[in-house]
Amino acid sequence: MIPSGFIADLLSRVDIVDVVGRHVQLKKGGANLMGLCPFHGEKSPSFSVSPSKQFYYCFGCGASGDALRFLTEHTGASFRDAVTELAQQVGLQVPDDARSDDERQAAAQVRQRQATLAEVLERAARHYRQQLKTTPRAVDYLKGRGLTGEIAARFGLGYAPEGWHALAGAFARYDDPLLVEAGLVIEHQEEGQETRRYDRFRDRVMFPIRAVGGETIGFGARVLDRGEPKYLNSPETPVFVKGRELYGLYESRAGIRARGHALVVEGYMDVVALAQSGFDNAVATLGTACTEEHVRKLFRFTDAVVFSFDGDAAGRRAATRALEAALPHASDLRSIRFLFLPPEHDPDSFVREFGAAAFERALAQAVPLSRQMVDVAREACDLGTPEGRARFVTQARPLWAALPEGALKRQMLGELNKAASLPEGELAATWVAAPPAAPERAGSAPSGVRAPRRTSAFSASRRAPRKPVDRIVALLLMQPTWWDQLTAEDHELLHALPSPHGDLLAWLERDIVEHGARPWAAIRAALAADEGATRALAELHLDDSQEYEAAPGDLRLLLDGRLLEAVEARQRELAAAAASDPAAMAEYRDSLVRSRQLRQRVSASRAAAADG
Repeated sequence: MIPSGFIADLLSRVDIVDVVGRHVQLKKGGANLMGLCPFHGEKSPSFSVSPSKQFYYCFGCGASGDALRFLTEHTGASFRDAVTELAQQVGLQVPDDARSDDERQAAAQVRQRQATLAEVLERAARHYRQQLKTTPRAVDYLKGRGLTGEIAARFGLGYAPEGWHALAGAFARYDDPLLVEAGLVIEHQEEGQETRRYDRFRDRVMFPIRAVGGETIGFGARVLDRGEPKYLNSPETPVFVKGRELYGLYESRAGIRARGHALVVEGYMDVVALAQSGFDNAVATLGTACTEEHVRKLFRFTDAVVFSFDGDAAGRRAATRALEAALPHASDLRSIRFLFLPPEHDPDSFVREFGAAAFERALAQAVPLSRQMVDVAREACDLGTPEGRARFVTQARPLWAALPEGALKRQMLGELNKAASLPEGELAATWVAAPPAAPERAGSAPSGVRAPRRTSAFSASRRAPRKPVDRIVALLLMQPTWWDQLTAEDHELLHALPSPHGDLLAWLERDIVEHGARPWAAIRAALAADEGATRALAELHLDDSQEYEAAPGDLRLLLDGRLLEAVEARQRELAAAAASDPAAMAEYRDSLVRSRQLRQRVSASRAAAADG
């Protein structure tokens, strides 16, 4: 704990004008300085900073405080980080810093490295913005999406030109290792050949990703016409970790405060398009599921969060992951809701087709966390049968256990009791009296997987997986880096697999979100520590002593086989309905084309494997 005396001494040495002036343009206005308030949108300055009182106050929104409060509320920094930042500026050492001199020196070197990378990324951002101004094709694309120049400037949108070395015009040294470390340039070397360098982003609209303090830490990029992948993000670097950052948070802080809630969507185009329509409080995860770190960061700026997802199966899965991340932070004074749009729409397309007023009405009907929690718990449960209600209780318990202690947790006990049709107080008598099992977290086993006998899954069998679907799961567990290389269609197929395959892949995806793609040894240890996962692995006959040496093409062949089976099964359903349903006939024709493509791809892959 930092002594209060140190805080008082620190604030007496810091000049609030310097602290605020790094973030807000201030002009003299009598005894005080005035500027545009960073906590709400305004056109006339109402934000006052008093040098004599070392205090700020906004006459428009009422925001007020000292230098420490400004840093924590404006930049989203934790209290300790804000204290450390101010202490460094005035040459003080935080008294309870128990680190050794070597550790402090190492931390300082890391901060310097991060600052250097941020400078490189900011220079690239300026280059991309300049390129956008001189590229009519990119400007026309943004105009076609309904964006104005004002919104493009607010989010710092740019354009990465075609060509392999366009960034050479922005940097004196294209061979600077910092360009590779910042994720701007890719370095590639084939055996016996010289190392090649080329731009990561080419012929794409660029969306700078900014930290809450405003520094550029990465980029999101979208193709203008056709191309794969449609969206491309910077790789993780010392300054950019996908599971921690939210696109648009820097630009949306004022909107979040003004509207009273943060709106979490799935893509950066959604954020920009919503801002264009007046919803300036949206943020987006960066190609990954919502994490606890995301939720924790949002609650530094607001006490209310609305998660918006498509209404399709993928959107429902994303909502479940967001629920799991949000539950530990669902205190009695916070609001967490879930908005589901029609399956064919994302926020961008919904607002463009139906207008801002329709989206506002949809927001008002967002589902509260309590209802979403019950819906997730009752998935695949027939509450009309004892077996279904028993499954519901089993699936609900880890969700309930993740809630912090308080009135909401007690209220949910009654709601779950009622949904399970149990005698009043039944769950309270069992769950409260006996401590529940550890709640499901990213990286923990999926609920509903049966408990095992105390035998090792890895010694249960010396045979390789016998079925193609077993092989798919085994390859992904042992090569988790392949997960992010799969298409949305692949993910949809895999998540639809029945237990234990679908459960294990859902576990793997959560583990990747939380820890990144870990080696098999680390995944094996995490799985072995969980009884339910151990039983699921035993059902796959996964042999730990056997090396699964395979290339991504082997996985692609297996997946294409499963996709072909799914397409042909759908064809049979459509054939029966096509005679009376024109829509079914159209889908049937499309499925014929798709199945032909898949058969050709499978045949080519098999031929290549045979030649190899």
